[in-house]
Amino acid sequence: MPPWLLFVLSAVAFTIVAGWVARKLLDDRVGWIRALVVSLVVFVGSVPLTYWTLQQSEVVDDAGRLTVPGPVGLAFFALIVGWTFGVVAIVLVIFEFLLPTGRLSNPVAAVRAAFRRRDRARRYAQILTIASRHGLGFYQSHRRGDDNELPSALVSAMNDAGVTFVKLGQVLSSREDVLPRELIDAFSTLQMDSTPLPWEQIEAAITAELHRPVDEAFAWVDHEPLAAASVAQVHAARLHTGEEVVIKVQRPTARAQVTTDLDIIERLAAEAEARTEWARSYGAAALAKEFGRALTQELDYRVEIANLEMLRSAIERADTFPLGVPDVYPELSTQRMIVQDRVDGVPLGRLAPDAVTPDTARMLAGGILDSVFDQIAVRGVFHADLHPGNLILTADGGVSLIDFGSVGVLEASTRRLLVPLLVAIACDDDIAATDAVLMLTVPEAGAVDQTDLQRDVGGILTRLQNGGAGENVFSALLEVLRAHRLALPPSLLLVFRTLTSLEGTLRRLSPGFDLIGEALQRAPKVARSMMSPRNTLLSGQAQLALGVESLRRMPRRWDNVSRSLEDGTFSLRLRAFEAPAERWWVEGLIARVTSTIIGVGLLATGIALAVSPDGPMMTDDVAIFPFLGSTVGLAGILLVVRSLREGLRRRDS
Repeated sequence: MPPWLLFVLSAVAFTIVAGWVARKLLDDRVGWIRALVVSLVVFVGSVPLTYWTLQQSEVVDDAGRLTVPGPVGLAFFALIVGWTFGVVAIVLVIFEFLLPTGRLSNPVAAVRAAFRRRDRARRYAQILTIASRHGLGFYQSHRRGDDNELPSALVSAMNDAGVTFVKLGQVLSSREDVLPRELIDAFSTLQMDSTPLPWEQIEAAITAELHRPVDEAFAWVDHEPLAAASVAQVHAARLHTGEEVVIKVQRPTARAQVTTDLDIIERLAAEAEARTEWARSYGAAALAKEFGRALTQELDYRVEIANLEMLRSAIERADTFPLGVPDVYPELSTQRMIVQDRVDGVPLGRLAPDAVTPDTARMLAGGILDSVFDQIAVRGVFHADLHPGNLILTADGGVSLIDFGSVGVLEASTRRLLVPLLVAIACDDDIAATDAVLMLTVPEAGAVDQTDLQRDVGGILTRLQNGGAGENVFSALLEVLRAHRLALPPSLLLVFRTLTSLEGTLRRLSPGFDLIGEALQRAPKVARSMMSPRNTLLSGQAQLALGVESLRRMPRRWDNVSRSLEDGTFSLRLRAFEAPAERWWVEGLIARVTSTIIGVGLLATGIALAVSPDGPMMTDDVAIFPFLGSTVGLAGILLVVRSLREGLRRRDS
């Protein structure tokens, strides 16, 4: 048989057998293609080393002929084949650690992931270019030497960077508790002042959404935008029936750009949380995910229409200051476009200082607070994006809401605890406030020191009672909860964020307006309105029915317990390790630990034997102890490799 044919047949046989054995050793977790490719590459790469080893051991001569008796030669060949297979197993485990088999099982997903990486890299470069162009590079900022230019440079860069960063600036513009005044003022201009798109692009977007020319749907459309917001552009228009409306149309590139930007922001937040303590304390990854969820929801205007109608119903049922909600034209609205009545007026963010008298401004601020407080505490449905651009002072002296992309929902059980918390804060009752906090929150880990918590809450209330206006009790309370590892429900966090944003908005309308103090004064009245006789009677009736049903079942339960005690069959069952999966986990853990210990022991024994020159000689240069050491070491290596793969398999699951 020609040598090349023998080599090919040996390679094929080893590849198939080694691939099959390796997959069985590693619990069939390795793909066939990967196992076969690795086996073939290792075999081809090991042939020169194997031949050299056999020559050095004098098992074969320079001509390739066997020079030792048959059984000894076969033992050498078996040991070399075994170690070659061991190398295959080691390489496969390394590959599984770096890139598990399942990650490349779907070519479509792999291609999509490659495109996402390309988009991220391209977007990173674009953002850095924008920052550099506006003088935000490290070297440029030092050359400029004028920190007063920083706010305007940030705003210009955010406008150029697009939807996601404009929206991020909008969120930051309401955080007076963490940002300086000059940045707050600069970011506030992002509320309505984004870079407008030319009419040709907007016309094409409207035509694509309606599937007909713009002239067929509207009698007139103003080519100059009323506003260029972060996600959409707004144009005034008139219907053929004469109604004055506005068209809110989504920017054509908004969705794709937001997807890439959110991917970048979430990755950066996760990296920051892994590396810095401040990011972990603020929950940067969770905040980024929530920001991404809210922004993604804003891109679907069907959600916004549903939010608008839900909020309209809540406001109409309230006996408070009547905030306006525009009517929507569903037949002209789509996933990326809304047509609604035009609200004539001025956004609070653009209101001139002398536009209204101080008394009128305070009356309007109080009315807005009344309505929002009723939305949150009584109705459980509230506008959650109350920045100055979303409240319009109308021509008739009223206030109208716009932009319903973010609407919060607060469940009744939380509302019943939130109002008592506010009442306790208002009357400086630290015990009641602490009890309400404990009922509203969930400990992240371990027990809570209630004495220390009450002391910290009491300190907040004392400062609030004696510090005058300006004490933000919500921010202070969140700091205390974070220090005590207490987590608020997401719906309640949204309430606090909304009230913080509303406080900055109302102070633009009425400087010095104390939202916290005004809200606490209104809390007792809201508490009384929630305790209506009808609701109290119905709730009591439901609780009574549940209690009666529990009492009806109690005799049967006691009878079962007493019968078990009498028969001597009473038993207690522990839930720990009750399920087969739990027992399998414990058994697997013990087996893996035992296998690892035996493998390490065999490996150590093999090394000790391999370095010993004693014992009978198998060939002129090889003693039996090194040979046995290599064999025992191979067994230890295979056991350790199997244990490592089992650990990786549990990691993947």
